[in-house]
Amino acid sequence: MEKSKRRLQLAFSLLFGLWLPCCLTQTTPSNSATTTATPSTSPQAQTERLKVRLAGYPRKHNEGRVELFYKGEWGTICDDDFSLSNANVLCRQLGFVSATGWTHSAKYGKGQGKIWLDNVLCNGGEKSIELCKSRGWGNSDCTHDEDAGVVCKDERIPGFVDSNATVDENRVEEVRLRPIVAMAKKRLPVTEGVVEVKHKDGWAQICDVGWTIKNTRVVCGMLGFPHERKVNKNFYKLSLERQKNHFHIHSVACTGTEVHLAACPMEFSKPNATSSCEGGMAAVVSCMPGPLFMQNSGLKKKLKTSVKLKAAVYLINVRLKGGARLGEGRVEVLKDSEWGTVCDDRWNLQSASVVCRELGFGSAKEALTGGRMGQGMGPIYMNEVKCVGLEKSIWNCPFKNTTSEDCQHMEDAAVRCNIPYMGLENTIRLTGGRTRYEGRVELLSSDSNGTQSWGLICGESWSTPEAMVACRQLGLGYANQGLQETWYWDSSNVTEMVMSGVKCTGNEMSLSQCQHHKTVNCQKAAAKFSAGVICSETASDLVLNASLVQETVYIEDRPLHMLYCAAEEDCLSKSAAKANWPYGHRRLLRFSSQIHNIGRADFKPKAGRHSWVWHACHGHYHSMNIFTHYDLLNANGTKVAEGHKASFCLEDTDCQESVSKRYECANFGDQGITVGCWDLYRHDIDCQWIDITDVKPGNYIMQVVINPNFEVAESDFTNNAMKCNCKYDGHRIWLHNCHVGDALSEEAEKRFEKYPGQLNNQIS
Repeated sequence: MEKSKRRLQLAFSLLFGLWLPCCLTQTTPSNSATTTATPSTSPQAQTERLKVRLAGYPRKHNEGRVELFYKGEWGTICDDDFSLSNANVLCRQLGFVSATGWTHSAKYGKGQGKIWLDNVLCNGGEKSIELCKSRGWGNSDCTHDEDAGVVCKDERIPGFVDSNATVDENRVEEVRLRPIVAMAKKRLPVTEGVVEVKHKDGWAQICDVGWTIKNTRVVCGMLGFPHERKVNKNFYKLSLERQKNHFHIHSVACTGTEVHLAACPMEFSKPNATSSCEGGMAAVVSCMPGPLFMQNSGLKKKLKTSVKLKAAVYLINVRLKGGARLGEGRVEVLKDSEWGTVCDDRWNLQSASVVCRELGFGSAKEALTGGRMGQGMGPIYMNEVKCVGLEKSIWNCPFKNTTSEDCQHMEDAAVRCNIPYMGLENTIRLTGGRTRYEGRVELLSSDSNGTQSWGLICGESWSTPEAMVACRQLGLGYANQGLQETWYWDSSNVTEMVMSGVKCTGNEMSLSQCQHHKTVNCQKAAAKFSAGVICSETASDLVLNASLVQETVYIEDRPLHMLYCAAEEDCLSKSAAKANWPYGHRRLLRFSSQIHNIGRADFKPKAGRHSWVWHACHGHYHSMNIFTHYDLLNANGTKVAEGHKASFCLEDTDCQESVSKRYECANFGDQGITVGCWDLYRHDIDCQWIDITDVKPGNYIMQVVINPNFEVAESDFTNNAMKCNCKYDGHRIWLHNCHVGDALSEEAEKRFEKYPGQLNNQIS
């Protein structure tokens, strides 16, 4: 009888599915004994269909935590076994055509009450989530930390009408500041103005009766600002009284720790009220921007490069690494002069917001777990961080020290912070590419009359750092490649060069912040020689194991008759050419180098296989001409010896657990370094040395620089150099204080040497 009833209902649902997207469904009895996934069936038909809604924050109307109304109570779904098929069913149930993704680990905040469903397994074609297999209603071994969410395609099913798909008309999604002062209207970012929330097809105001500085803090955080300021209400009162205001929210009561206004208790204005803001006016907010976004001229003078600003201002004991965009990355903290990571246990939006504000951004948009921004190296300093949200630094929050049993780097915590809207993406575009991630770079410029037009960038001197800035400004992540010729992307009628001599460190927010000629000076001014980029959401990131260098270093006096192959590959200092071959020896500083790829994409040589060079001495192909520099410097930074270790054969020597090797030099194999793997060059192989035959006893600095010419794109060039203090007594050598870092600033200095033509370090 039950099976017949079920077949009839399914047939009825399929017949009317086009105009009735939510099928007739049944209740599912809670059965705690059921542990296997079974269809959610019920012995009795339910008089009311299952109610579904999206909740949580921060979110848009087409995304959120999934909540189901069953037996008079709203509850959530556990993310165990969740899939895109499940999300498709739920999105259609909510009236959207399909799902574009789903979320786990309570991305939209933790729900309350019951966890109604767990281990849900849909085929994707079901008309209701209750027709999918599951453990049964109310049977779950999850907590609300595992609440599932969905992201639906923002397109409604034509003619969809269903009262059981709950839509919150009073939800708060978008918030903005509308500037009142004339000067403020022309500047970005907007730091002061009337708070407005998106409502229906327009914008509405908030009544400021009872408004507190805590509310202001939340609004500023949402808009990308770390701090709030008091505002002079009297200055705005007369101006606002003349304007017609539409008050949507009557009162707000934030605690100051929320990351979104939607998380604060609030009272919405009643449509029929005679006065929606008696005794008050529209709420006005003033925010303090972080150092990167300040507009005062004093800061502009100091802002020679973004790198120097970061080093001087707020890279003190916390930093972000591995993020493709400004304000996102793996959280790293400094302790005892060594950087380490944070474990993701209990990692949430409040703790992430403390990090974001500490770095000069707003509150956190996302608290990411599971090494989503790449896995770090070295120690893991913190676990179970429990910030309230008001702390000045993550170091002020309660946390546990970690052990290797507690956490691995696959659990490294990361953040995405709210940053101020700067409008930088409106002045740059790509044309002619096969996808939106590639093309010729075009800039919007103004002539003396104020007329705006698009123009090209001269391809001369254009390389990876410049391409990195262009991709960042476009919001397209990293640069995979910077191109000096783009004749094959000739798709627009733009022919005029509007910028030349561009030199970036790679960390600027826009190309206008890079050095460039004041007047265009381009030797090859034809449009086919204009700059182009290929952008990517992911990139590699190479880091040298500094401690291994320190542990393996030693001196060897190697006979010349054993160095013919090394001489052929130019691995000895210039004075070796004048030696009495094959008699005598060279004094070599030898060490092992272990190069890890901790990024989110494999490191692959720029040159294709057709251009690799066969080295008969060592019996393999070299895929990169310049991969690493080994140098010995004196106290003032002058090079006194070098290793000439340039050509490399790249391969996976070893990998982390669960990561498989992909690259091998033997038999003309593919070359590169896989994410999570490393390439080891042992101390006892040819050219793995610095020739110090001519070096006198004294104190020096040993330096190793990976990918020194930025030939291959990486997410982070600042960790490409290792330095050690070095003491040499003529017979023995000691290394101490070996550390990774400071590579980019030195390489950048070389790139900023003055050359013919005036340079302009303009900040937009």
